[in-house]
Amino acid sequence: MPSPSRLASRPRSVIMQPTTQCLPMDCTYCYLPLRKAKHLMTVAVAQAVARPVNAWAAEEPGFEVVWHGGEPLATGREHLAALMAPFRGVKHSVQTNAALIDDAWCTFLLEHQVHVGVSIDGPEDMNTHRVTLAGRPGFRPTMRGIERLRRHGIAYSAIAVVSDPDPADAARFYEFFAELGVTTLGVNVEETEGVNRTAPETDPARTADFWAALADAWRANPTIQLREMTRVTHFADAVLHGHTPAPTGLPWDPLPTITHDGGVVLLSPELAGFTDTRFGDFTTGNVLSDDLAVLVAEAEQRTPWITEFWNGVDACRATCPTFAFCGGAHPANRYFEHGGRFDGTRTRYCTNAKIALLEGVARHASSHSH
Repeated sequence: MPSPSRLASRPRSVIMQPTTQCLPMDCTYCYLPLRKAKHLMTVAVAQAVARPVNAWAAEEPGFEVVWHGGEPLATGREHLAALMAPFRGVKHSVQTNAALIDDAWCTFLLEHQVHVGVSIDGPEDMNTHRVTLAGRPGFRPTMRGIERLRRHGIAYSAIAVVSDPDPADAARFYEFFAELGVTTLGVNVEETEGVNRTAPETDPARTADFWAALADAWRANPTIQLREMTRVTHFADAVLHGHTPAPTGLPWDPLPTITHDGGVVLLSPELAGFTDTRFGDFTTGNVLSDDLAVLVAEAEQRTPWITEFWNGVDACRATCPTFAFCGGAHPANRYFEHGGRFDGTRTRYCTNAKIALLEGVARHASSHSH
């Protein structure tokens, strides 16, 4: 008899890859293997995904369809509208570099009630890794798109990649986003992942200092939601009230990523587009031949790498004092940092984005405990 699934029976969101192409950017830290190729998702793929998603959304309001990876606006307004059309009762969002945003796109985003997330790494001097395909700085094209969003009254969140987590830059970094008026800021320390194999080495103690300084800046001017602070405070609240923290107390969200050709990659969008001699293309199946609900329900029987990943999670649980907060390193980080295996334990992502984060915010809290 098969063991109970460690995945939730249905996802809370799906990630849709409308195109592999990223225009006009060619960020040096990007993990995407096909970002210079223009492969478009067909409407048939979107229709196949929409059938189970619409049923899930009817039972769970707020179900999110995320259009992401490459640049979703490179799909074009007409085709993106056709891909969105089959979905009912969902919340659409796009993660964009904003460089293609013009007034017509703003009208589209408003008409389709699309939540917008913008990728930008802070003030101009912190955006040196964000360059265009022509090798030019990408900061100003992104800022022009942001200004159009603001002119049209479109709220937006931001995700920033920090390649050098220097505590001396934390306050200026935070204030840049506060002045832009973003709703939420997520901060990713650059990772070794996908085709990016040259992420700089970071000192964990210095990274913890960065998180502490960022928490100080947020506390001084808490005008935006800082994703990492929210994660830590939710964890602390659960511990203080005797609850099991979310990473260890809940089934894993399957988080299906639907590739442009209908392939389904679970748990880790960063694996899409890659192949492995042991696991093939990491997909659980294809929505053009199997129902997405069936693929999610049968994921662990259909996807051998997931079993190896659970072994790694169990090893973390047995050895890592921060496991209750982290819940186990992400599959792609394990795979790319541990020589193509999913059962390794600590990764640089764990060290920088979980352990150092928790230490830094704890230090911040201790300094303000009076």
